Amino acid sequence: MINVGLYYKVKEGHEKDFEETFKGVVQLLKGSETGFVNGKLYKEVDCPREYMIYTEWKDMDSFKKFIQMKEYEMTVDYGKSIMESSPRHRIFGESKN
Repeated sequence: MINVGLYYKVKEGHEKDFEETFKGVVQLLKGSETGFVNGKLYKEVDCPREYMIYTEWKDMDSFKKFIQMKEYEMTVDYGKSIMESSPRHRIFGESKN
């Protein structure tokens, strides 16, 4: 299993849009054969416009395939309109679970 953190800072007033988009993407991924295991959304206490999406994937190849999906690209394009800065991704590591 691989864990990936995706970090975002949302423009003021777009927090709910971001949260709803996250819910939709998770539903799409859970109903697909992408290798997606789970995803959770966390909000920064000191800056509620900053988020981290913590995801679990079957393996690194599954995550790489996800970021090449048309749906991912469409979400990224939409995100450009509500993001304050470019997102960052961090791969935490692989476990043998």
